[in-house]
Amino acid sequence: MDTSSSSLSKVEEEKARLAKRVKLKELNLSLDTPESSKLDSSLKRHTALIKRMRQSIGLDNRDQIIKDIDSLSLEKYIDEIAGAALEGIVRCRTEKDVWAAVEVTCTLHRRFPTSFTPAFVNLLLSAITAPSRAALAALPPDQREKEDTARVSRQRPILRVCSELALVGVIRDSPARSGGEWIIKVIKDLLSNDPSLSSLPLLSTFLKSYARPYLGLMPPQAKQIPSDAEPGTLSSITTSETQGAFPPLLHEEEELVEQDIRDRFKRMCEAYFDNVAKKLVIEHKCLQEQDRRNHEAYIRSGEIFEDRQQAYEKMTKGYEKLLASCQTLSELLYLPMPSLPTASQKSDSIQIGSNASGILGEESEDMLSMSGGKWEDEEERKFFEDIQDLKDFVPKSVLGIESEGKGDKGAEEEKEKIEKERAEAQAKKLEEELEGLKANEGTYTNGFPQPEDQSESADEQGDGAITPTPTSPKPSSPSLSPQLAPQGPSQLLTALLARLPDATNRAMIDQAAVDFAFLNSKAARKRLIKFLTAVPKNRTDLLPHYSRLVATLSKYMPDIGSELVASLDEEFRYLQRKKNVVKELAEVRTKNIVFLSNLTKFNIVPSHLILHTFKVCLDDLSGTNVENTALFLEGCGRFLLRSEDTRARFSTMLELMRRKQSMQHFDQRQILLLENAYYQCNPPERAPRVEKERTPLELFIRHLIYDVLAKKTIDKVLKLIRKLDWDDPVVQRSLHKVFTKPWKIKYSNVSLLAMLTYDLQRYHPAFAISVVDQVLEDIRRGVEQNVYSTNQQRVSTMKYLGELYIYRLIGSSLVFDTLWLLVTFGHPDGQPLPRQPCILDMPDDFFRIRLICVMLDTVGMCFDRGSQKRKLDNFLMFFQYYVLCKEELPMDVDFMLSDSLEAIRPKLTMPKSIEEAAMVVDEMFNTAMQNAGLAPDDESGDDSEDDGERPQQDEEDDGDTTGHESANEDRAPSPEPVVVLSAQEHLGPSEEADAEFAKELAKIITESSVESRKIDKKAAWWDSAVLAPGARKKRTDDNEADGDGEGNGADGESVMRFTVITKKGNKQQTRHLPIPAESALAVHTRSAQLQDKVEQQHLKRLVLNYELSQEAEELKALENRSRGGAIKIRHIG
Repeated sequence: MDTSSSSLSKVEEEKARLAKRVKLKELNLSLDTPESSKLDSSLKRHTALIKRMRQSIGLDNRDQIIKDIDSLSLEKYIDEIAGAALEGIVRCRTEKDVWAAVEVTCTLHRRFPTSFTPAFVNLLLSAITAPSRAALAALPPDQREKEDTARVSRQRPILRVCSELALVGVIRDSPARSGGEWIIKVIKDLLSNDPSLSSLPLLSTFLKSYARPYLGLMPPQAKQIPSDAEPGTLSSITTSETQGAFPPLLHEEEELVEQDIRDRFKRMCEAYFDNVAKKLVIEHKCLQEQDRRNHEAYIRSGEIFEDRQQAYEKMTKGYEKLLASCQTLSELLYLPMPSLPTASQKSDSIQIGSNASGILGEESEDMLSMSGGKWEDEEERKFFEDIQDLKDFVPKSVLGIESEGKGDKGAEEEKEKIEKERAEAQAKKLEEELEGLKANEGTYTNGFPQPEDQSESADEQGDGAITPTPTSPKPSSPSLSPQLAPQGPSQLLTALLARLPDATNRAMIDQAAVDFAFLNSKAARKRLIKFLTAVPKNRTDLLPHYSRLVATLSKYMPDIGSELVASLDEEFRYLQRKKNVVKELAEVRTKNIVFLSNLTKFNIVPSHLILHTFKVCLDDLSGTNVENTALFLEGCGRFLLRSEDTRARFSTMLELMRRKQSMQHFDQRQILLLENAYYQCNPPERAPRVEKERTPLELFIRHLIYDVLAKKTIDKVLKLIRKLDWDDPVVQRSLHKVFTKPWKIKYSNVSLLAMLTYDLQRYHPAFAISVVDQVLEDIRRGVEQNVYSTNQQRVSTMKYLGELYIYRLIGSSLVFDTLWLLVTFGHPDGQPLPRQPCILDMPDDFFRIRLICVMLDTVGMCFDRGSQKRKLDNFLMFFQYYVLCKEELPMDVDFMLSDSLEAIRPKLTMPKSIEEAAMVVDEMFNTAMQNAGLAPDDESGDDSEDDGERPQQDEEDDGDTTGHESANEDRAPSPEPVVVLSAQEHLGPSEEADAEFAKELAKIITESSVESRKIDKKAAWWDSAVLAPGARKKRTDDNEADGDGEGNGADGESVMRFTVITKKGNKQQTRHLPIPAESALAVHTRSAQLQDKVEQQHLKRLVLNYELSQEAEELKALENRSRGGAIKIRHIG
């Protein structure tokens, strides 16, 4: 009911529009021109009218504009008013605005039918004209698309106004006719000059509003559409009902557009829709073909390149736009949509080939059809099938095809009949041999013996076979080619043959074929055949292009192909007789078989000949024939197995080869050759790879880390990861997997992953600890297993561990433990011995050296001072000994080692021999043990410095101590104190702690500012007084001279000297003031000096003993690992 009521409402709306148009047309026919003398001619009002019309002549300004038109003279401003009206029409967007513009135009038409209307119609025609193709072709694609969009937006309201004006009698073809012919011409020009279909939206806009008056179309009767009806078939389903459901609104004489115009308009729109539908089908097929190619490319290379992906997206965008426009036209014209072929599900890119047992089975044809066809890819198909026709480039008289009549057809039929009979005889012979093979399968131990007389008879039979020689084309004079006229044919042919070795692409070899066609003669063909048979044996890359040259010429010069094939066949027979000459003729055999294989794929070699050649190799499958068979299968096996005329016979031969391969004895190289060649021409069936199912959240996490993570986006990634539900164990497990597998991201992004882990440990410290534990476990597992396939993962993991140290997630002790693990694990008692085999670290296995170099490149520059520098130096001594225990380093490992050591220790000298390295290591361990024996036990563990401190931290700590020095300036001078801070791992304050800290800081600042106001300015001046450098130095010398600061005055009493600062004018003066030692001031100062000295001595002792205690602890751990005592390394010669 709703659909029916909407259809009826549309009919009512159309009737209302028709009534308005008829009324306006009657007004336009009765012209009413007022006297201009009674109208206003003021410049101000005319200017205001023109300005208002330029802004818009829509519904808002209609009444005022019509009032001004009726009251102003306007005779002197006709051209300006016409231009302003056109500008105002462009700004009309709605239907009401368009009708208002029509009313304004009709008002002007009634006043100035001769001066305004023709000029205005010409302006409308120029504004709605399509741009020239040359102007569009000069623009770049992006600019052209923008220009088309702006043009359509500008022309849409103009077209609607023109359509209305043609209906109401302003635009006319003649005084007695409407303006329908004018509208047809305008729309036809728009659509015919638009190959890109950019003007199609204009036609859709026109049909939405004017399909009834111009085409006579009415909405069909509303009814229930069948469920099996296709989209766009509404017109065909309801055609009969439509005629009776809606009777014509008017009689023919009451129509605004003539019947012949409506019929022409309808036929033009239907023809245009057919063209759009055809283009849609073509684009649909191209899109499916491109999608198939992308899928095949993805299967071959594992990825789709960016340019191919962009081309596909651009094609998809254009197709979707065309499909939407076509659907709109289908609905407006009530025509069915074209049937678009659906993309069938193909499995040829996944399941390739068939197994050996199914070659002769019932499903062999289906399996072969699924294996991707004769060619491996589209480029190969184009090379072997898309061959140019010489008659498109060379005159027929030059090719000699004019004199060839119908009599040649009989010779061709006889030739085909002879080849067919020979192929059938060959197939019967193969079947008989296969049956004999099955019957006597157990009696053959080393192949199939073949008597010499049988092979010779076969050769004689092949040599004696009569090959019909087709008539050669008439020799023509080369002077027909204008560019070759100045030189002789012989010189031109010599130059052409000299260019052939450089013709290594399709374009060059095709041009060479055209050039040779102009030089065609019997002598030239003989020279070409002789040249092709004398190809250098090491230039097999030229054979496919030479084969294409022969295939191009053989269509009109068949003797070239036949004589070349005969020559190659004779050469093959000669090589079969010289089977004992292996090395000298190896390259000649390769060239011969590759040439035959390429000619076969161009259908130059008859099928019976290539099958016979392959069978000759199978009959004696040993020695050089194994290589020949493999070359045949690699060269043309896929082609023969998938060609209709050779599929059955060649599959029989393949089964014969597989049986012989299983019965005879071949060495490993020959087995590998045959297996590779067989599976190349007949790939095995392969099940589709099952993709692991992952939840959307896991896919999102992987996308963030693997795709989005970069230097510019790390903050964004951190925020998104923090927003995840960390209480969900699934989320934690997914994050843990991603953060502990650094080998799955780009190697350059490993540092970013470590930085992300550092940022997360402030909020989730347990997660960071689990990541570090897993990384250490992976390194340990890699050392214990030493599997070659995981080497790339181990390199990334070692790099990751170094980056974790850089971002303060681990200490230096873990780094040194890992380095020592790499050089000692798996060796007896942790002691590498020179060239002694070790299961986990063989002398010829240099991968641990690579791992150590990766770690040194990552963190080596951090260990350049203090105890960490000595630790690294000790490790490098032992590492050099470890390297000398290996065999001679490969060049790449040697360079990597040199670069790593050069970066961290440029002046390091490598020991020349293993004895020298062993002595250096012994000395290092002896020195370390001696230092460990001097370290006191009671103070070794009081205070400790974390190994994870960076040199940067030391500098920061040094900067922190300056505050303590400035606070003690009022005391006696003392040596600069060294403060040892425990560098605990800073996990970051919480938000509550930050707020509390800010609150307390503000309170302290407020209190200090209040107290500072209470301080006496004089006291502040004296407190801020500073001794001059000379006075301070003099004071220090006096104190040293006086011993503990006491001296004898004039009266023999003990005193303490103080320096008093006075100020006279702008100068400071110092004065020494002796104070009795028993006074309270002297006693207090003396006790403060003694306390400072005690503290400084204690800190010195702690710092000096710290390094000794650390070395002692390391050596104790090394003792326990090496079963007590120091490690002594002695080289036994």
